[in-house]
Order: sequence, then C-alpha cells, then structure tokens
Amino acid sequence: MSDNQHITAPLRLFNSLTRSIEAFAPIEDNHARVYSCGPTVYNYAHLGNLRAYVFTDTLRRTLLWKGLSVTHIINITDVGHLTSDADAGDDKMEAAARASARSIWDIAAHYTQAFKQNIADLNIIAPSEWTVATDYVPQMIEFAERIAPIHCYELDSGLYFDSASVPDYGALAGGRDDAAHARIDPVAGKRNPSDFAIWRKSPPGEQRQMEWDSPWGPGAPGWHLECSVMSQAVLGHPFDIHTGGIDHREIHHPNEIAQNQAFHACCGPDVGAAEAGFTGARWWMHNNFLVDRSGKMSKSKGGFTTLFSLIDAGVHPLAYRLLCLGAHYRSELEFSAEGVGAALTRLKRLVMGVEGLKARAEGVTWQSPRLDYLRANMHPKLAPLLEQFDAAISDDLMTPRALPLLEEAIALKKVPVDEKLCLIAAFDAALGLNLMTLTRGDLRVQPKDARITPEEIDAQLERRAAARADKDFALSDEIRDALIARGVDVMDGDPLRWDWRLTLG
Repeated sequence: MSDNQHITAPLRLFNSLTRSIEAFAPIEDNHARVYSCGPTVYNYAHLGNLRAYVFTDTLRRTLLWKGLSVTHIINITDVGHLTSDADAGDDKMEAAARASARSIWDIAAHYTQAFKQNIADLNIIAPSEWTVATDYVPQMIEFAERIAPIHCYELDSGLYFDSASVPDYGALAGGRDDAAHARIDPVAGKRNPSDFAIWRKSPPGEQRQMEWDSPWGPGAPGWHLECSVMSQAVLGHPFDIHTGGIDHREIHHPNEIAQNQAFHACCGPDVGAAEAGFTGARWWMHNNFLVDRSGKMSKSKGGFTTLFSLIDAGVHPLAYRLLCLGAHYRSELEFSAEGVGAALTRLKRLVMGVEGLKARAEGVTWQSPRLDYLRANMHPKLAPLLEQFDAAISDDLMTPRALPLLEEAIALKKVPVDEKLCLIAAFDAALGLNLMTLTRGDLRVQPKDARITPEEIDAQLERRAAARADKDFALSDEIRDALIARGVDVMDGDPLRWDWRLTLG
C-alpha cells in the first residue's frame, strides 16, 4: 500500500437544516448519538415506512464503518399521533382500538412486535434502546409545564404551542408557510394556523383508553412533544443526528425543533431567550418517498404493501433491502413487482458468488476486520476497491456507487480467496445484506398460497432428471408441465443454475 493507506474519506452527510452536504464530526469524540422517529403502532408498517429504517440502518452501519461507536434510539408511538400528521383528527391508536373492538394496549403490543419482526427480517441492527411513548408521559408533562408560561396557551381542547414564540419557526421546512398549514382543521382560539397541541384534553364526558391527569385536565400528550422529550431523556441535548421520512420535515420535525428551542430558552444556559440555532440535533436527515405508479405509498389509501405481504408472495425480505440500497436515500424510489424481482435476481447473484468463494476457502475462517488492518494488509488488486467503497458510502451514503464495487470484488480474479472474503465481509457489514451467512436455499421463500412444498418439487425434479437421462423426454415434459400447473417455474438453461422457482403471485 502507499503512504496514504491510513487516509479515509471524510464522512459528509446532507443536513436538511442547511440544505447542504457537510463534513460530519460527532459532538463526543468517537461516539455518535442518533434518534429515529419510530412507528405509530396502530397498523402494520408499509414498505414506504420501512424504507426509512433501511436508510437509518445504513447510516448507523456507515458510522460504525468510520470507526465510531453509536447510540441509536428508535421510539414506539403508542399514544398521541393523530389521524392527520398535521395535528388534526382523532388519535390513531384510539381509532384503531375502536375499529377492532380490542384493547388499545393489545393493539400496541401486536403491531410493535410486527414492526420488530420487520426490522429483524430486513437485517436492521436493533436500536440501542426502544423508547415507548407511554413510558415517558410524566416527563412530557414536566417538559410542557416548564415551557408553558412563555410559549403556550390553553384552550378548551388542550394546551397549544405558540409557534410565533420562537425564532425562525419552520426553518427546517424552508420557512414559515401558513398556506401549508391551511389543511389543518381550524381550532377556535388558535393564534396562528401553525400552532399545535402539546396536550390534548379528553372531551367532556368521554374517557379515553389512554389518558393521564395533568395541570390542564385529563388527556394525552401530542405526538410532537413525545420525540422532544424522549430524545432529550436518552441522548441529551444537543445530540448528533435526528432521522425520519421526508414527510416529517414539513410539520412534525419543525414542531419538535420549536419545542426544543423553547425548552432550551427556559431551562438551558441562556434562560430567557429562545435560540434560533438550537434545534436539539446538529443534523436532521430525511429519506425520500417510496412511490408506486399511483403515487406515494400510504396506509390511508388502503391495500398498502407490507413486508409480510412481500414474503407471502415468495420474495426474500433482503431483496427489498437491496432494492432500497440501489437508490440514493434522498431520491424517490419506485416500487414495482418487476423492480423487486430484479433486486431478488441481483441478490441471488451476490449470494451465489459468495457461496462459491466460501466453497473454495473451505477450512479458512474470515471476519470483517478493522479498516486500518484491511488497509495495511490488502492485496494490491483489492486496495482500490476498498478506497472507492469508503469514498462512496462516505459521500452521503452513496450506496448506488458502493454496490457495484461489492460485485466487482466478488468477480475479481487472481486474488487470494481469504483476502477477498475479508473485504466482502467488510463491505457487507456496511450494506447489511447478510451475504456471509445467507444461502441460495434461503432465497427460496415459499409463497403463502403455494400448492407444493420444496421437498415435493425436489422429488419431482429427481424423477425428471432420471427421465431425461433415459431420454424419456415425453415423461420429462409431463413432469415439467405438472410442476408449472402447480406454480413452479422449471428454469431449464438458467445461467444462474437456479433449477426452479415458485412463481410470484
């Protein structure tokens, strides 16, 4: 290696606050603190929701790749999120409980577990801590009490935050835009269209399943308040990075920032004056939408696609992860059956390539070593790939540039196989495709409505192979046609040697 072997590309990340890519350095030496807006657990997460967590996991893996330790928090919203993200309508959890005639606590437990299963299926590293909104209600009430005298006012429906009481409200979204808030249901007495409830009182004569006593009467916290309180309680303020979907950039995150400014002004070192520059996090990062041909994927449309439904159709979940990595997180990504199918084929090529290398390296152990070790010991033909990969993911998580380098590393000839596997393991630690343990057989996910088992297929293919060996092509065709009738595509002549696949529903 050259004298530059220990030089790494500087990590540069897009900051939604400044609308620019900036060099990242953590507040604490060698330790990054990250908070991600988690799901409201009233329904299954759709694939568009899950794109946010593939992005956040890629960010976390990149921070680890750069040698940082990471404390990562994902919250679970089990109260306070209204049926409109713009602070209007009914509580999503209460509405879901009424619709299903189930306890709201049962609803929350069921969909929380489903979300955690999605996270595991996508090989997303579990957060350092899951923070659950209902566990922090006392702290939310205390937070609201501290800022209320200066920044809030009370109406019959609840305690509202005066968005005009902090400087540069809405800067994250590009500035104050009352027209953008025109869709919010009007509330009698609100001072500004952009004001929002931080505590919603239970209507007279009505008892919610989830409600708490407060200085403003029985009720529940607002969604925006929850994240300000939980991020501060676990990570402190300021922390390094706050992530979420691009839809959060317009209302939810500006409201969080306003609350953070207010709390800092009332309780921080500069008591008495809200500080425009204090937002709670140094970086605010947002992934773009997953879209289908009819527009942004949304639960409100009905019939949304979940990871469970994708698996039920016979698609391995890591094909969806690979689909996400194939586009930059700040770009819109179109979802289609064809796109997922292409990602599955690409994943298959990667898995088979690594399996071939592992077969050649039988008896050799490998691991994902530290980058300084890799740089000091890398084969000359692999060294440029390592530097290019580091440069790609360091450039605002440019995974579309990083993936071809992984494929190139697998295909590279005349390189010791153990060194190749070490490099591939390092790349995969950043990309999270689980290539070092995933097998070709793992990718054959049986569709939920499959009419035949893999064991039955293999038995029929053995009969067919015997028939072909005996030149009994009529029987061979009969077996093939019978398999096709039961949803099995017999892939004669497949260059990837897949032999068969179950056709997607």
